Amino acid sequence: MKELRIILFFLVCVLLVNIDASAQCSICAKTVMQMGTKPAEGFNSGIIYLMVVPYIAIGIFAFKWWKNNEVKP
Repeated sequence: MKELRIILFFLVCVLLVNIDASAQCSICAKTVMQMGTKPAEGFNSGIIYLMVVPYIAIGIFAFKWWKNNEVKP
């Protein structure tokens, strides 16, 4: 149960942290910067969220597999 709390805490921290990263290729960056700063920030956030979702899904499946295959005394 302690591990589950740690994993959930980590996931909440990752999702709630405002990530200020440039996650665009050069062509997308040029196009989005022409639209202004607000659309560029939204576009970056969308890319980051799309990148994080597969890691969360794999983490959930790995945790369930680990719990189901745990050696019981």
